[in-house]
Amino acid sequence: MRALIPALALAALALPAVAQMPVPGRPDPGAVQAGTYQVEPNHTQVRFGVLHMGFNPYFGTFSGASGSLTLDPAHPAATRLSVSVPVASVATTSAKLDGELKSADWLDAGKFPTMTFTSTGVSASGTSATINGTLTLHGVSRPVTLQARFVGAGKNPMGGARTVGFTARGTLNRSDFGVTKYVPLVSDAVTIEITAAFEQAG
Repeated sequence: MRALIPALALAALALPAVAQMPVPGRPDPGAVQAGTYQVEPNHTQVRFGVLHMGFNPYFGTFSGASGSLTLDPAHPAATRLSVSVPVASVATTSAKLDGELKSADWLDAGKFPTMTFTSTGVSASGTSATINGTLTLHGVSRPVTLQARFVGAGKNPMGGARTVGFTARGTLNRSDFGVTKYVPLVSDAVTIEITAAFEQAG
């Protein structure tokens, strides 16, 4: 106990310094450096939502993304994005449902282990952008459009990597990708919400 008291006192003294630390990510497009960035998987998530039997929206997530983003703030139309996400990472509030979603009745993670999105064109306006691309899911490739928003950029104090972050939203019909189980009891329309962090390569 005696040893604990000095430790707590030191921690209390350190708290004001932590509270005064500036947030490294700034919502300033001028802080973005041109170059190639890699997905930082630990802070990147894909959330999907469906309407469950007309009662309530229901959500799940995918994680473990990988891929790259090449951008130049002076030439946003030249932006290139390519991302892969493991289908088996799907997670909801139900372990039983997680297993069903991975099965051949739904996403068939055994046969189609990854879904990918590759940009085909980017149109930017201020801190927002429309990203057109091709989504490959369940062995089917279809065009999907994402509405993206720049969140922040800066140097991550944990490791020193220059980092940029974005959110993005879109919608798709799962039947377009051959995932038709329980339509329309579980809605065909799926909302996609992405929060993504990218670290500059090298």
